[in-house]
Amino acid sequence: MEQRQLGRSGFMVPVLSFGCGTFGGNGEFFKAWGSTDVAEATRLVDICLDAGLTMFDTADIYSAGASEEILGAAIAGRRDKVIVSTKATFRLGEGANDVGSSRFHLIRSIEQSLKRLGTDYIDIFQLHGYDAKTPVEETLSTLDDLVRAGKIRYVGVSNFSGWHLMKSLAVAERYNLPRYVANQTYYSLIGRDYEWELMPLGIEQGVGAIVWSPLGWGRLTGKIRRGQPLPALSRLHKTADMGPQMPDEYLYDVVEAIDQVAEETGKTVPQIALNWLLQRPTVATVIVGARNEEQLRQNLGAIGWTLTPEQIAKLDKVSERPLAYPYWHQRGFTERNPAPV
Repeated sequence: MEQRQLGRSGFMVPVLSFGCGTFGGNGEFFKAWGSTDVAEATRLVDICLDAGLTMFDTADIYSAGASEEILGAAIAGRRDKVIVSTKATFRLGEGANDVGSSRFHLIRSIEQSLKRLGTDYIDIFQLHGYDAKTPVEETLSTLDDLVRAGKIRYVGVSNFSGWHLMKSLAVAERYNLPRYVANQTYYSLIGRDYEWELMPLGIEQGVGAIVWSPLGWGRLTGKIRRGQPLPALSRLHKTADMGPQMPDEYLYDVVEAIDQVAEETGKTVPQIALNWLLQRPTVATVIVGARNEEQLRQNLGAIGWTLTPEQIAKLDKVSERPLAYPYWHQRGFTERNPAPV
């Protein structure tokens, strides 16, 4: 499997990573994602490693910690063969300090994650969201302490606005604190907002994208078509309102264009959607999920080949959405302010 540099760091990651949000199934939201137990998780990890997929992403809030516990059990005895990525910031507990990116919460969160994962270090640790109530200096100095203690190796963010990330990078540079090299971000053929602000920032500042929900919150599985009801087993029945929104006609237009490319290539709709992402600037790795072995093997079929420039152009055109200000205005000044794509 192809390896890519993670942002402006010396760390290499595989182009596909495995998302462990399906591990555990605790609570209605995560149960809709999946309920993978230790035995099935171990089998999925086996398949991933055989294919060269060595990076596994989770978070403390996934199934209230069960995802980390199951991943830890599945990689037991082979920690040196895998890259572990996890996240914290969101609320996990009822106390006043059981949320955020304060020194108190981050230290406790990472200690608990290490215990659940059965390891003494985390390869990539990301803030799951921006905490406006904690000074950036406090957060970064805490991460610095944790890096120096050997508990985390690389740091990143997730779900930040452009100014959130840029402010953090500026503070890191000013005080020689750990620099974010990863941005775990939502990006898909039907969700291209990342390209407006965060992609140009990533290019200029050397922040690599770790893409979550590359199939558009489960809408690019190949099971959703114009004029057809939502599949009975789709997680969208319970989670659609919690994820990205879009007009139905837009979705159907994009899916039909993907169908045309799938017919040309002999690939599936998810494979086309994943391969498109792997051609985009800043993308270091794309997180794929799977409830079972069949889904995992299908996702692994997204690599080892490349869409043609003509096919990419077709998908670009149909999936393009009107830009918000000031981005539409900036497209008129590409002579000195070129768009990244």
